[in-house]
Amino acid sequence: MELILVRHGLPVRSDESSDPELSAEGHEQARKAADWLRHEGVGAVWSSPMCRAVQTAEPFAALTGHEIRRHEGVAEFDRDAGAYVPMEVLKRENYEAWLAFARGEHAMDIDAFQKAVVDALEEVIAAHPGERVAVFCHGGVINVWTAHVLGMAPRLFFEPGYTSIHRYMCARSGQRNVLALNERAHLRPAAS
Repeated sequence: MELILVRHGLPVRSDESSDPELSAEGHEQARKAADWLRHEGVGAVWSSPMCRAVQTAEPFAALTGHEIRRHEGVAEFDRDAGAYVPMEVLKRENYEAWLAFARGEHAMDIDAFQKAVVDALEEVIAAHPGERVAVFCHGGVINVWTAHVLGMAPRLFFEPGYTSIHRYMCARSGQRNVLALNERAHLRPAAS
């Protein structure tokens, strides 16, 4: 089966909630991703229960007629943080805090986070043998799943773009392979 992970669109910054809605730009990114993926033959749609992921999944589900199934296991590691600052904003406004996070100096139990993500995605894979499935989720989820597939220690090692598309081939034998990472062609301006 082919597993497609889609990062959520750009959310608004929130000092009161770690579960903000998408920004206007994020909604536009979600529409572009939906249009890009609409002819891929996706058989099921899953999402993190977090607002930014669900809102990113909604245009695709509407175009394809799929129900959005939610899975707690693909929620982001910061779901209980109480605030949300996009990483590029943190980098611009508080470079030292961003650098510390990038170095792995954070309170997250990354091993437990990766286990939850891997367990959740393996459930999705097992439920859809031979199908192509889209899971709308988060940058941290994509990082730890990709590290797992590549046999690396769990870590946040690359920056998935907003509504970037990541593809994995998942064999019944248990073999997992990366097909593509960080696809973003759907975000390019239309040719005039």
